[in-house]
Order: sequence, then C-alpha cells, then structure tokens
Amino acid sequence: MTNDTDATAEPSTAESAQRRANFACLEGFFAALSRQDLEAARPFCHDDFVLEMPYADPPVRLEGFEAYRASVDVAFQTFVFELTLGETNDCLDPDLLIVEYTSAGEAVPTGQPYANHYIGLWRFRDGRITFGREFYNPDAARKALTPA
Repeated sequence: MTNDTDATAEPSTAESAQRRANFACLEGFFAALSRQDLEAARPFCHDDFVLEMPYADPPVRLEGFEAYRASVDVAFQTFVFELTLGETNDCLDPDLLIVEYTSAGEAVPTGQPYANHYIGLWRFRDGRITFGREFYNPDAARKALTPA
C-alpha cells in the first residue's frame, strides 16, 4: 500500500498563504466579537456558517449566521469580554485550524470577572469561516454569574 501524501512534507507556498489568510479571517472575526459588533463579524462568515458548542448546557448547534447572531446577541447581554488568540495548530487540510484562545471580561448581571480558555476547530471555504466547534469550561461562566 502506498501513500501519496507525506505528512512530514513542508506545506506548499499556496497552502501556507491559505493558512495565513484563514488565520487573519479568524483574527478579524474575533476582533469584531470583542467589540460586540456582529455586523463587522458577518463578512468573515459564510451565510451557512455553523457553530457547535458541545459543552453548553444543553449542547448547541447554531445553523446559519442569523441563528448565530440571535444567540450571540443574548450572550452579549450577559457577558462582555475580549477574545485573545493563542496557539494555532495547522492541519494537513489548510482550511482547518485548531486554535487555543482565551476570553477576559465580566458577567454583566454580577459584575464578576469572566475568563475562559477555549479550543476551537475552525473550517474555512474561500477565505471565510464555514464551521466552528468550540470547547470551553462551562463552570467559568457559572462562577462568573454567581453573586459574590
């Protein structure tokens, strides 16, 4: 059995450029979310964008940018935070990034600090986000929403 793909091979220049463009797209998306500006976030996503949050209670799958927008509009009434990108792990597929990131801010109802650590799988098509799956610690949100 032969394998035409060498996992240790250096990525092509085109793949490297594609990864950089996808990362820049994610940076722009996170910057818009940190400003709570969903209209500025929209151009970074395809209309058929899907976000899954398996650790939400109950787990959430938001299909389409409008479903995402409706959910995030509610979240912004509860949490104000800034997202900071951390380590990025490239995959063989240049349109898939695995990214670690953090949030820092506060829970609006309690004024308590809110901080979380995320691992996200982000898929891109034509330089825009098509899919995200976000893993985070739901206890951080519960703690921030508990009055001191």
